[in-house]
Amino acid sequence: MIHILLHFVVPLAVAFVFYRSRWRYGFWVMIATMMVDVDHLWANPIYDATRCSIGFHPFHTMPAIVLYAALFVFPLVLRRSAADQSLHSAAFVIHLVGLGLLIHMALDWIDCLV
Repeated sequence: MIHILLHFVVPLAVAFVFYRSRWRYGFWVMIATMMVDVDHLWANPIYDATRCSIGFHPFHTMPAIVLYAALFVFPLVLRRSAADQSLHSAAFVIHLVGLGLLIHMALDWIDCLV
């Protein structure tokens, strides 16, 4: 139960600390990334408390995590090369999606250690 709670508390804290002017928007975009758990529906059984999600479910594999990292970093790299230092709306969403997915994977990985 704590694991599920962390999937809400951590994005809320990150949104509030790092995206304070748009923390509500950032929070809801990162919460939407929990849809990544749809890949649990393809497993049998759907839920297994002893199973490590990382490396088992298709959207929880290392190639997927590398893609999530790219989604997080790419808008920042584009911003750095542009004269305008603010993230445009679409780039901001992509950045937040990548961040939300990385947070999700990190929290799922912590469960694998316990």
